[in-house]
Amino acid sequence: VQLQACGGGLVQAGGSLRLSCTASGRTFSSYYMGWFRQAPGKEREFVTAISPISRILYYANSVKGRFTISRDNAGNTVYLQMNSLKPEDTAVYYCAATDEGYSSNWYDYEYWGQGTQVTVSS
Repeated sequence: VQLQACGGGLVQAGGSLRLSCTASGRTFSSYYMGWFRQAPGKEREFVTAISPISRILYYANSVKGRFTISRDNAGNTVYLQMNSLKPEDTAVYYCAATDEGYSSNWYDYEYWGQGTQVTVSS
């Protein structure tokens, strides 16, 4: 699986962005998909994940109520809608895929996109 993320940018605090991650391959619908982020000088952290047929969603406490993950299996795409953005959301955001089941640990994901920068100004 190859992943391509896009949609990052510069936004003011309180604003919104929508990230997209498009996958190649015919088995996209069998993967758990996740979003992680990494700020400068910090470890990569879990943001959210979604089960293969969207029945189960997982969120980090820091983004719960503000971010929404969704997926379109027909279009091989997973989305991250980010609302009420805060300066502390500034990071490079990565999409990732695993066929081993849900995990919030980045090292459990086998496939990664290239990352897209999100910068939230105060």
